[in-house]
Amino acid sequence: MSDVQASNTLDSVDIFQILKLLPHRYPFLLIDRIVEIEGGDAAVGIKNVTINEPHFQGHFPEQPVMPGVLIIEAMAQTAGAICIHAGGNDKPSLVYFMTIDNAKFRKPVVPGDQLRIAVRKTKQRGSIFRFSCEATVDGVKVAEAEVSAMMTPKLPQ
Repeated sequence: MSDVQASNTLDSVDIFQILKLLPHRYPFLLIDRIVEIEGGDAAVGIKNVTINEPHFQGHFPEQPVMPGVLIIEAMAQTAGAICIHAGGNDKPSLVYFMTIDNAKFRKPVVPGDQLRIAVRKTKQRGSIFRFSCEATVDGVKVAEAEVSAMMTPKLPQ
């Protein structure tokens, strides 16, 4: 039994476990680790922002800034990991992003920053989930949003 199945509360989920939870791969996997996860209710994801990421070649190359849409996607991926984790591995599932509300960007995220993404489930109705998300760098809030997602069965290949 993997660590993901063994417990509702994990101290850490490494990149190899994230690859089992989420279908995303480079260059679109935007979380490197989950340092806290509380069952299906909350998690804290980590994104190490590095200059060699492809979006920095074209997004303000003289003064690189992580695009806000990618910060939101990192929030959604952290939330998606909660959904899959809570569902267990007996029924493979996918999580589809549905809405973004109340998104605010407060400070630029630049190469060298470590983005700490805290997500908390605020509502669930069947397979629809809503999360409150906050991203910080060195304890300073850089972005926040509410996102919703739908969990669906993964189609057999």
